[in-house]
Amino acid sequence: MRIYLTEDYDAMSRRAANLISAEVIRKPDCVLGLATGSTPVGTYKQLATWNQRGDFSFKEVRSVNLDEYKGLAPTHDQSYRYFMQDNFFDHIDIDVKNTNVPDGLAADPAAECARYDELVRSLGYADLQLLGLGRNGHIGFNEPCDHFVKETHVVDLTQSTIDANARFFASADDVPRQALTMGIGCIMAARRVLLIASGADKADAVYNAFCGPITPYCPASILQLHDDVVLVGDKAALSKLIAAGVPVCE
Repeated sequence: MRIYLTEDYDAMSRRAANLISAEVIRKPDCVLGLATGSTPVGTYKQLATWNQRGDFSFKEVRSVNLDEYKGLAPTHDQSYRYFMQDNFFDHIDIDVKNTNVPDGLAADPAAECARYDELVRSLGYADLQLLGLGRNGHIGFNEPCDHFVKETHVVDLTQSTIDANARFFASADDVPRQALTMGIGCIMAARRVLLIASGADKADAVYNAFCGPITPYCPASILQLHDDVVLVGDKAALSKLIAAGVPVCE
């Protein structure tokens, strides 16, 4: 595992964008696993700026997103399909037909989960999987529980996740209580995992993920078993790793 320490959120976003753009340049038809939430927004903005400048192209890239709220239409302004269009896809030259997000309105959620697993498998899994990190250690919407779930599945969101996402909705009551999320198996099948973290409120989760025991009660801890993980975080998010003497690169 490599850990890159950056000064702040903007520097973290640039470093992450550098790693993703390098993958696209190396393999123009690569499969990118993508994440939503506030943390990757800066990374997506930087990638869009470089793409619009002509530094590289997303025309051949295929993408698979981690998750989607159950019950939200793609046009809902808090759906993750809408998020990806608004924050990334609409600003780059990717073919929207090559972008994939689970269907939150699927009449048969279990069948949709199976379909999504088969889709990701058919693409050969992600060449690079971008992840954020929840305060409770979740990746995607794989919440803390008593076992790791391999397959894409419907998950009941924990109260801490609902509370964290409530700022995006009119009220906490409007936050969906369930989501479809890529399972740990698909995430771990990616050839490289890039996890980004920013802010002091992520310091405990980062420390537990990489210095604590491997446990489904901290889902991100499974990344300790992956062969190629890159962690990019700012000083606040990595503060407890640094205090513990974990070596980092700048």
